[in-house]
Amino acid sequence: MSLKKKMFMLEKFYTDLKSLKERYKIPSDLNSPELTEYYFIFEEARLSVGKDQALIKKFDKNGIPINKTYIDVTDKDYVYFPISIGQMGLAIFHTYLKTESEEDKKRFLNFADWFFNNAEVSEQLGARWMTDVSLPQYKNPGPWQSAFSQSRGISILLRGYQLTDNKDFAEMAEKALTPFTIPVSEGGVTSFTKWGPYYEEYTSTEPTMVLNGNIFALCGLHEFTRVFPQNNLAKKLFEEGLETLEKVLPEYNMGYWSRYNLCEADWHPKIDPATIAYQRLHINQLKMMYQLTGREIFNTYAQIFTKQDTVFNALKMYTVKYKALKKIGRL
Repeated sequence: MSLKKKMFMLEKFYTDLKSLKERYKIPSDLNSPELTEYYFIFEEARLSVGKDQALIKKFDKNGIPINKTYIDVTDKDYVYFPISIGQMGLAIFHTYLKTESEEDKKRFLNFADWFFNNAEVSEQLGARWMTDVSLPQYKNPGPWQSAFSQSRGISILLRGYQLTDNKDFAEMAEKALTPFTIPVSEGGVTSFTKWGPYYEEYTSTEPTMVLNGNIFALCGLHEFTRVFPQNNLAKKLFEEGLETLEKVLPEYNMGYWSRYNLCEADWHPKIDPATIAYQRLHINQLKMMYQLTGREIFNTYAQIFTKQDTVFNALKMYTVKYKALKKIGRL
């Protein structure tokens, strides 16, 4: 292992050990037609210094974050990463909700403009936000589409629409629903699995099925149904994705820890456990899903994963994680 990789992964390990038990606060209002706080309250002060998104390393003249690429990416050093851009935009929106200042409103609308201006739009695929970098761990040379990115774009554009009444923002958000109807192999963001349609954070030739990204994708779809309850496609996509999540959730339970993904490709680790931070994010997300839907399975697995979060189990997990990181070339 190179010194650069060793230092990078040691830093990641140290950050993981310091991860918060409660990753994000969950607001009480998850259903009103007016979009205020997101499903998780992202704090700008934490995010802007890399505490919640360590790869955010600089900002452009409009305040849009630019990510440092991951350790296994060799073709470029920095990239506009729609997932991180969306999270920062939502954090700034939370700042605006507190201050109600025109300056913070303007800062947020820069993010709505970014998603509007940087959408790749076609009649067949609708609107997509592509990440122009390779994904070595999933054998995707890039650029790649993502259900998580779609969700972030929808959430930002809908808030922009409600702030300005600019119907162009709403129309672009609606076009962003189309990739959820299309398989990954045809340029969409959905793997049609035996459990049902699964919305992919990371697209590849094989289903990757990253749990946290799938749940975040559902958040964007749900927000669309809140603003436009008459939109049958958004309602269908959310309900079908929710049913899939209920069916597949037990597959992520390793007995002592949760899995990060369910990728079964021969070039990927057979088991890729969640890190401590992602274990806690899974708990956070499942608590939110229970609050949102009232479906008991989400509460059940939130409690299961909470009880698993012990030092002994974390050490056991990292023996498996080490082998997984070796296989994908990060060690």
